[in-house]
Amino acid sequence: MKAALVLLALSTAAAAQTTAAKPVTHHSTTTSAAASATVVNPPGAPKIVGVPKTLYALKYIDIKIGTGPVATTHKWYTVHYTGWLPSGKKFDSSVDRNEPFTFPDGAHRVIIGWDTGFEGMRVGGKRRLIVPWELAYGELGMPGHGTPPEGGMPPKQNLIFDVELLGISDTPPESMMPKRPATPPPAPPTGSAPPAGKPESGAPTGQAPATAPATPPAPAAAPAKPADPATPPPAAGK
Repeated sequence: MKAALVLLALSTAAAAQTTAAKPVTHHSTTTSAAASATVVNPPGAPKIVGVPKTLYALKYIDIKIGTGPVATTHKWYTVHYTGWLPSGKKFDSSVDRNEPFTFPDGAHRVIIGWDTGFEGMRVGGKRRLIVPWELAYGELGMPGHGTPPEGGMPPKQNLIFDVELLGISDTPPESMMPKRPATPPPAPPTGSAPPAGKPESGAPTGQAPATAPATPPAPAAAPAKPADPATPPPAAGK
């Protein structure tokens, strides 16, 4: 009976270790060792001997599998996210602001870890991205006031993001589209003079006409005032 209990305890521990040791799926910038035989020495290339090493890798854990369309490249993604430092400090969150973020995938508008981190997700899915600094803000970090969330990012800073894929579209949302100019008024009929007090058709409102009117002539000089008559002579006999 005691031996049976020991075996049961060992099998339970082994099962727990197997669960804990489940590998985390990750994206790698180099080829895995398992595929090295076909990738390291392709036909026609000089043969070399060695095992490829991983320089850095983007790791992720799917928290929730979505049920919507699959995230394909070169689309516009609308997402919610919260960013964490490995220390546990939150440095940014669209969830806290209640403002989803939209970006074009693969257009280098975001860090590299984001340009590849949504691959394979479905709309409605949630994922945790473990982004190495090489796929984040790089060796120099991001200029700012120093420590996040004041605007800066330290050099060689690894990042962690919890992301949720809210939607995918072929075009940017209307809120990001440039505003169309108002339709200009129709031009007056050919040969007609423009209304008085209004600029000619096609001239921006408030802009001076191309040819300035001639300077009005100065008024003619006023005629000289006649001189006062001389003092009249005294009356005769006085």
